[in-house]
Amino acid sequence: MKKWKRWTAMSLAAATMAIPTAGHAADLQVFGEDQGQALQVEQIGRYASGSGIGEGGTEIVAYDSNTKRAFSVNGAARALDILDLNALKDGNGEIPLLKRVPLESFGVSASDVTSVAIHPEGDYIAVSVPSAVKTDPGHVVLLDTDGNKLASVKVGALPDMVTFTHDGTKILVANEGEPSDDYTVNPEGSVSIISVVDGVDNLTAETATFTDDIVDPDVRKVNPDPENSSYAENLEPEYITVDKDNRYAYVAVQESNAIAKLDLQTNSFTTVKSLGYKDFSQEGVELDPSNKDDGIQIANWPVLSMYMPDGMTAFNSGGKTYLITANEGDTQDWSGFSEELRVADLAEQDAYALNADLYQGYTQEQLDQLVENGLFEDEQLGRLKTSIVAPKNADGKYEAVYGYGGRSFSIWDADSLQQVYDSGSDFEKITAQAIPEYFNTTNDEDKLDNRSDDKGPEPEAVITGDVDGKTYAFIGLERTGGIMAYDVTNPTSPTFSSYFTSRYFQGDEAAVDAASGDVAPEGLTYIAPEDSPTKQAMLLASHEVSGTIAAYALGDAPEPQPEPVPEEETEQPVTAPEPEENEAEEPPAASPEPEAGEQPADGEEEPDAEENEETAGEEETEEVVGEEETDPQETLTENTSTETAIDEEDSEPTTTSAASDASDQEGKQLPNTSTNVFNWLVGGMVLLAAGVIFFGINKLRKR
Repeated sequence: MKKWKRWTAMSLAAATMAIPTAGHAADLQVFGEDQGQALQVEQIGRYASGSGIGEGGTEIVAYDSNTKRAFSVNGAARALDILDLNALKDGNGEIPLLKRVPLESFGVSASDVTSVAIHPEGDYIAVSVPSAVKTDPGHVVLLDTDGNKLASVKVGALPDMVTFTHDGTKILVANEGEPSDDYTVNPEGSVSIISVVDGVDNLTAETATFTDDIVDPDVRKVNPDPENSSYAENLEPEYITVDKDNRYAYVAVQESNAIAKLDLQTNSFTTVKSLGYKDFSQEGVELDPSNKDDGIQIANWPVLSMYMPDGMTAFNSGGKTYLITANEGDTQDWSGFSEELRVADLAEQDAYALNADLYQGYTQEQLDQLVENGLFEDEQLGRLKTSIVAPKNADGKYEAVYGYGGRSFSIWDADSLQQVYDSGSDFEKITAQAIPEYFNTTNDEDKLDNRSDDKGPEPEAVITGDVDGKTYAFIGLERTGGIMAYDVTNPTSPTFSSYFTSRYFQGDEAAVDAASGDVAPEGLTYIAPEDSPTKQAMLLASHEVSGTIAAYALGDAPEPQPEPVPEEETEQPVTAPEPEENEAEEPPAASPEPEAGEQPADGEEEPDAEENEETAGEEETEEVVGEEETDPQETLTENTSTETAIDEEDSEPTTTSAASDASDQEGKQLPNTSTNVFNWLVGGMVLLAAGVIFFGINKLRKR
C-alpha cells in the first residue's frame, strides 16, 4: 500500500489537444507525471468505417510505406478496407476510403476476415480467413495493394493472426483452433508456415503442431476432461512475433497462460512455457477486484492471476531479444463448457482453503483473519471472476483465489522466457487519477467501476517504436480505452511516459455511440518517420467498438522543409567566382554594364581563365572571395532578386523590395534585411570590382 500512497501524492499533468474527428467535439487527452518530459502526442487523423457500435468495423490495420496506404480488417462489412494516408500530409483529418474489398472476392470458404499483414517490401498483403465452419481448415489469401487476389493457401482451423518474417520469406499464421460452441469438436491449435521464396504462384505450407513432450507440465489444460485430451487440442495460438534475425517466432497461447517458441529453421516448436501467476499480495502489485465496492478501492488482495497475454511484440536492446506482452486475460466460455465462476460461488461450495505458502504478502494468520472479515463478500473478492480449472490440494480445495489477466504489460527475456519486468498496478492507478469518474469502465457504457471484477482495463495490444531517440512501448486498453506509452529503452527498468485517449465520455451510464470518439483499441501499428506520409513518427490505432482508426503523431514535429526552387531560377546563382573551382566560368550575369563588343564571337576561343588569374593578381581575387563569402541562407539565389537589389553601378541597394519579391515567389523565410544592408553593399562593390578586373584583363590580352 505504501507505493499506492506515494503515487496518489503525485499529480498527473494533463494536456488537451484538438483532434479533427467527425461526429463529436472530443479532445485528445494526454496525461503524464511531468508534461514537459512526457511523449508529445497529437491526433492528426481519423477513419470512420461507418459500422454500428460494437460490430467490429475496424480491428487490425497494416501499413504500406510505398503507397502510404493502410489496410483495415472490417468485420462488420466482412471486407478489407483500403485507406489513403497521403491525405494526412496535407492536413486533412479525415482519412479517405479508397476501396472496400468484399470477402466474396477471395474465392474461398470464409466466414470472416481476422487479420492482415503486408510483405516487408510492400509487394503484397496477406489476409487470414476462417472457414464458414470455424472448426474446419481456414485460408490465407494474398492480395496486391489494390485488393486484387493473387493466390490462396489452406491453413489450420480458425486462422486468427497473420504476420511475415522480417526478410519476407515466410508467412506465419496462428491457427487458434477454438472448439465448437457445444464443445463436441475441438481442433488442434497450430501455426502454419507458408514459404513465399518461389513467389506467390508457388506457395508451400507446413503446419507446426504441439506435442506433449515439449510442453512444461505446469501449462494448464482447459479441457474439462484433462486426462483424456492432448495439449495439441488444448493449446490455442493467439498471436505471433518474430525476432529480428528470423531465427525464432514466439507464440502467445492466451487461454493456457503460456508462450511457445517456434524454430523457423526446422519449422517446429521447441518449448511451451507457462508464464505463472501474478501475486497481488505484494507491495506495488495491487488491484480493485470488485464492481460493488462503491468506487475505486485499489489494494493488496490474496489473488494469484494468470497473465494470459493477447498482443505480443519482440524488440532488441543491448544485443538481446525481449518480448513485450499485453496481459489481457481470457477464458473458455462455451455453451458446452464454461470455466468461469465468481469467487463467491466457489466460497458457497466451501471450495477454498487458502494457503499462505502461495503468497508473498500474507501470513496464514492474516489470511484466516481476512476470511473472518468477509473476504468472499461482494464488496471484497466475491465478485471477482475466477476459474474452476485451477490447482487444488489433496482434499480437492483451491488454496488460492485465481484470477484472469495481469492488468499490466510484461517484458520477458526471449532466450529463457523469464520475466524481467511487469508494470504492476500502474494501469489502474494511472487511470484512477486521469479519469476517476470512469475508472475501470467498460467499452459499451460510460460507467464507473464496471470492469473491476472482470480483468480491469484489459490491456489488448502492444507495439514498440522509436521516437526522438527513445524506444517506446504502446499498450492499448480494450475496456477503459486509450493507450499507455512507456519508455522501454532500458527493458529491465521502463518508465511511464504518458497515457492518451481520444474516447469521449458522455456522462454516467451513458451508452457508447457515434459521439463517443475512439473506443476499444484492438490493433496498433507504428510508422517510422522515414515511412510516414508526414515525415513524423505515427501510431495507428484501430478501435473495434467504435469502428474507427485514430492516427496519432508522436514526438517532435519535423523541421519544415523549404519548397524546391524551380530549376530555371537557379541556373546562375549570384556569387563571386572562386579562384580554383570556377576558373573557366564566364563573368557573373549580374556584373554591372560590361562594355559592348567584348564577348567572344561565335567560334572564337574564350580567354584562358587560368592565365587571367596569373596575370591579374591572384592576391586580389583571393582577398575578395575570402572576405565576402557568406552563408547560403544570407544570400538571395534568384537573379531577378539581385537585379532588383542593384539596378545601376552607383545605385543604392533596394533590399526591402528584393526580400519581399523573393519571399512572395518562393514562400521561404529570408534573413532580416535591415541587418544585412552593409553586407549587401559590400557584396555589390565586390561584384563590381570583379567585373572591372575581369574585363580589363580581357582588353589587355586582346591588345
